[in-house]
Amino acid sequence: MMNGKTVIVTGANSGIGKATAAGILKLQGRVIMACRDRSRAEEAAREIRQETGAESAQLVVKVLDLASLASVHTFCQDIIKEEPRLDVLINNAGVYQCPYTKTDDGFEMQFGVNHLGHFLLTHLLLDLLKRSAPSRVVVVSSKLYKQGHINFEDLSSEQSYDKASAYSRSKLANLLFTCELARRLEGSGVTVNALTPGIVRTNLGRHVQVPVLAKPLFNLLSWGLFKSPEEGAQTSVYLACSPDVDGVQGKCYADCKPQILLDRATDEEVASKLWDISEVMVGITT
Repeated sequence: MMNGKTVIVTGANSGIGKATAAGILKLQGRVIMACRDRSRAEEAAREIRQETGAESAQLVVKVLDLASLASVHTFCQDIIKEEPRLDVLINNAGVYQCPYTKTDDGFEMQFGVNHLGHFLLTHLLLDLLKRSAPSRVVVVSSKLYKQGHINFEDLSSEQSYDKASAYSRSKLANLLFTCELARRLEGSGVTVNALTPGIVRTNLGRHVQVPVLAKPLFNLLSWGLFKSPEEGAQTSVYLACSPDVDGVQGKCYADCKPQILLDRATDEEVASKLWDISEVMVGITT
């Protein structure tokens, strides 16, 4: 049970994030929904409260725009000021195969939100997590990391942009981040693990074009083959709460079971280099 525990879920207003928030509330945890759009988040919070019967104090909405480093800083300042403890941080929000756009700080949107925004968020909340130990960080990646490559010469896709490759790269970055953070957290009482949720029916695919005539078939197939958001959220909830993963560090799970990753996702040299460059990109001076 999650009695008395506080969990932050990014992107908790839809899809897996929303189902994750509901799953944690059902286990009596308290959830902070960190979302870009306050009105959509409030609407989602109303639906989650209806579904779970949670009291309003158990579910808090906070504005966090991961495409803005300034917003990440503001959000974390508020959390550190207002929250005596933080037991779990779930880095769930994601942008999927969007047309080429840049974040407020000039990064390619998918790399900026999926990797760099969460990188800074985790960094700024780490002291609070350490003070609340044993605590956990959960990183939502994707099996599409397998198509990803980290090109250090062009992390913001300025030379060429392919929306699918950029997504895969950002999800590979999530796993390399997990790998390096795990190394740095050894012995701190904070664990970090990643997961791949599988293909879930969410609005993440809104930029994917399906021909009009194929839509009914696509929708039918997706109901048969894709997971529901609740099924997709199972591993996130498991990694947030299960005693099975107490002390487990730097692993990646799917369907609540540890996975063997491709070498490119656990390459310590690449992970360390990506970490150093990410620190420079988000302006962390150590």
